Amino acid sequence: MYAYNQADQTFVAERVAQFRDQVRRRLAGELSEDEFKPLRLQNGLYLQLHAYMLRVAIPYGILASRQLRTLAHVARTYDKGYGHFTTRQNIQFNWIKLPDAPDILSDLATVEMHAIQTSGNCVRNVTTDHLAGVAANEIADPRPWCEFLRQWSTLHPEFSYLPRKFKIAVTGATTDRAATRVHDIGLRLVRGDGDAVGFEVLVGGGMGRTPYIGAIIRPFLESHDLLSYVEAILRIYNRWGRRDNIYKARIKILVAALGVERFRAEVEEEWLAMDRRPLAVDAAAIARMAAAFADPPYETLAGDPPLLASWRAADPAFARWLARNVEPHKRPGYRAVVISLKAPGEVPGDATAEQMEQVADLADLFSFGQIRVSHTQNLVLADVRAQDLYALWRVLGRHGLATANVGTITDIIACPGMDYCALATARSIPIAQDISRSFADLERLHDLGDLRLNISGCINSCGHHHAGHIGILGVDKHGREFFQLTLGGSSGEDASLGRILGPSLPAAETVQAIRTIVALYLAERRAGERFLDAVRRLGLEPFKAAVYGAREAEAA
Repeated sequence: MYAYNQADQTFVAERVAQFRDQVRRRLAGELSEDEFKPLRLQNGLYLQLHAYMLRVAIPYGILASRQLRTLAHVARTYDKGYGHFTTRQNIQFNWIKLPDAPDILSDLATVEMHAIQTSGNCVRNVTTDHLAGVAANEIADPRPWCEFLRQWSTLHPEFSYLPRKFKIAVTGATTDRAATRVHDIGLRLVRGDGDAVGFEVLVGGGMGRTPYIGAIIRPFLESHDLLSYVEAILRIYNRWGRRDNIYKARIKILVAALGVERFRAEVEEEWLAMDRRPLAVDAAAIARMAAAFADPPYETLAGDPPLLASWRAADPAFARWLARNVEPHKRPGYRAVVISLKAPGEVPGDATAEQMEQVADLADLFSFGQIRVSHTQNLVLADVRAQDLYALWRVLGRHGLATANVGTITDIIACPGMDYCALATARSIPIAQDISRSFADLERLHDLGDLRLNISGCINSCGHHHAGHIGILGVDKHGREFFQLTLGGSSGEDASLGRILGPSLPAAETVQAIRTIVALYLAERRAGERFLDAVRRLGLEPFKAAVYGAREAEAA
């Protein structure tokens, strides 16, 4: 993984010192809240319902074990003993006291971490595939390019005050595990003529109150031109993006207003006119950056050990976990292991300090000391020998981290909702917990197969409900929590936006509505048909009739 150089370390240390003085002045009354707000947001500090929330950057979702231990220390020392991993591959601490914030940032700086640009109208944390560098179906490793983008965008003088926050996702695999089509910019590594590797560039995706699927504006961009082309896109957005209306300020609104063809023309004209030489990424720079992400010292293994099949046959629980939580690896004899943070009844994405420390220990023991954070709010050990899977599973089980539910209805993406967030209109966490408990039977869960359920506590869609096979949006009706259901969303290579099923439901009826939807799917599915495929084949009407017909019958 990328290691700080002296310039990086000096920059972060200076920022901590600056923020320490800003906090001192705020506590002394020398700065008003209005004056302090932009300063704290530049350092990832939000004022939420009950306390300050600190969002810590995890660039493209990669952590060293020592960094995860430091996050555990922050959780235990300054919070209530846990942290919340987010869909942007970051972590949030929800119970921060303002006087402690500089000390937290100082502790983080000792392990090459910070909270810069985790908030504000700037380029946020660049996200990528949690299997980057190890995926068997990868065209090229996207992590070096994520680091190029991180360095280019950090404190970029032209793009520190954009019309609105800006999100970029990169993938190097043929399977889109980074949700590139629902980002402001999505970048997909592809092969061009002569087997050259470049980027397909998508712009204008996003969720929130006006969701869009991103449009391709360049099918192939030579890789050395990446930074200059992204800069051209941001210049057009900065020039023409709306600043008079926060709800119409995202680049997706600009692309929709101009139309894809005109937006593409504007970007191309800007790009061709600019001096691209300072931003060109030459072969030597690419080689240096790729070296930061070189393969760990893998063993030469013939393949899976014979014992793996024996363990699978002897222990059905282990077999279920292998089927759901373990991914193929580019190297023979290795696997990538997804550690579910979605045990029945737990808060999706939360991990205790003790769990973080245990995962850090396991990373040192089984995965070269490195951990990944997925945009689905789970953790990943990307380089586990197949012969170690059974031992790893047993240890994870002792710490509540071996739930075999990755990619199922209980692998829920959820925002913190109204339990923490000042913007939320409903609570996401209790609904997520109730659904998780309702489908806790693992045999039933595996029979349901791939089924992504996402929950947002408000229209801002931090839980990505538009992209869920089943989406749940919390809304307020005269002081009561209601939930609107959508079906048919996807953030993968077949990306689509969920469609509203019908009127929103009271909280007490929402979980039963999910049960009804699932029951109809089980009754109507064809052999081997996934939930999403069944919804696309059947349409909304059968599900709508089942949910609202049952509700009307009960009311009568």
